[in-house]
Amino acid sequence: MALLAGVRKGARSVAWFFKGVLGEDAYEKYVAHHEADAACGTRAEHPLMTEREFWRDQTDRQDANPQGRCC
Repeated sequence: MALLAGVRKGARSVAWFFKGVLGEDAYEKYVAHHEADAACGTRAEHPLMTEREFWRDQTDRQDANPQGRCC
């Protein structure tokens, strides 16, 4: 059982790493940053975007300001 738990933990770690590399965790980072700013009172005037709004905004910003990327 300990071996199986170790394999699961390793697989979760690999998945976490690749989500970070691919930018899939960007929305979670945005939410954490927004909550931290809200706790300080610095971003109270900006409401939290939904995940769909966040990715639309991200795509629009990348289209408006293209940088070196594969696609």
